[in-house]
Amino acid sequence: MKTLVPLVLLICFLAHISAAPVAPSVPRDGCCRGHDRKHIPKGRVAHVGMTPSDCRSKSIIITTVCKKKFCIDPDWDWAKKLLREFKKPASTTAEPKCSYKI
Repeated sequence: MKTLVPLVLLICFLAHISAAPVAPSVPRDGCCRGHDRKHIPKGRVAHVGMTPSDCRSKSIIITTVCKKKFCIDPDWDWAKKLLREFKKPASTTAEPKCSYKI
């Protein structure tokens, strides 16, 4: 019983830190407070777009199939290429399921 409490606390702590975002997330106004260079597997990306024109800081916003949104550096070549690919007409491939953690 003595070890049960610390074990439960450790599990809660690990669950809490693993739930932290890996890149700056997008607030409700759609403007990013910063951006990161987090590579997100293309198969997990549902949408790619830019921040609204009235935002002070420009970022590429990547939305995953799990509906998580990330602010990505707009000067990063990988992100620019991904944005161009998502501007092309949609393909007929099936959308992946949300079972992958980034």
